[in-house]
Amino acid sequence: MIRSMTGFARREHAAEVGTLVWEVRSVNHRYLEIALRVPEELRSAESEFRSAIQAAVRRGKVDAVLQLRPPAARRATLEVNDGLLDALIARAHAVAKRATAHGGSLTPPSSLDLLRWPGVLTDGAQPDTAQLQSSATTTLGHALVALNETRASEGGRIHTMIQTRATQIGGIVESVRIRLPDVQQRIRARLEDRLGALLLPVEPNRERFEQELSLALSKMDVDEELDRLGSHITEVEKALHASEPAGRRLDFLMQEFNREANTLSSKSQDAETTRAAVDMKVLIEQMREQVQNIE
Repeated sequence: MIRSMTGFARREHAAEVGTLVWEVRSVNHRYLEIALRVPEELRSAESEFRSAIQAAVRRGKVDAVLQLRPPAARRATLEVNDGLLDALIARAHAVAKRATAHGGSLTPPSSLDLLRWPGVLTDGAQPDTAQLQSSATTTLGHALVALNETRASEGGRIHTMIQTRATQIGGIVESVRIRLPDVQQRIRARLEDRLGALLLPVEPNRERFEQELSLALSKMDVDEELDRLGSHITEVEKALHASEPAGRRLDFLMQEFNREANTLSSKSQDAETTRAAVDMKVLIEQMREQVQNIE
């Protein structure tokens, strides 16, 4: 199944200590890159959160932010950890005294600086860390499911677009193949006209004429390129319906499409074939732009 690398999800869970809010967003990236921000109370669970994200997302840059919002009744209640605060003040004085002894000076921290120190200022609540971690992990799981739903929805649109363009390329390949005998006949007629312009009869020079004709036809023979283009279209169809992420495989196929289209253009001996190669390259570029966002 094709999934886009772009998506967003937000899920909340109300607990006794407050409301857990997960926001997860992803954008396209060459590999899987996870940026995680969680409250201090849940730092120990970061590895578990990362594992959950890695299990749900295979590729893309993922930003996951967890907020813990205390209940409204508890937000106005703040308590100071006196023991920690006293220790901080004592250490600050000791450091300042040592700096002075060495001929330096140190500006003592302000009251606000001390209150900002982790653990000095609390809301008085002592949450059950294990329960909080379990709730956060469950809520993250719901957010990741929602994220992949949005990625799959966008992936469905990309799937349709790529399939449509691949079908159009298949039509162009078939039209070029149908026209090949006509192009070859025109090359033969052009050589005969040139011989006629030189007042040289064709029959006495038939062997040399056939050699020149064979050389001209071999230079514009595009059967192999057309066969490979048809094969690439088949591979695109397989990748679009594969169960595994197909972004990298489709990116490689776009490079191969371009290679064959360029060769077709360079071998072209008439305006229609050249125009077909240009139309094909436009379609390939449209597909390539969308493939960059596929997981």
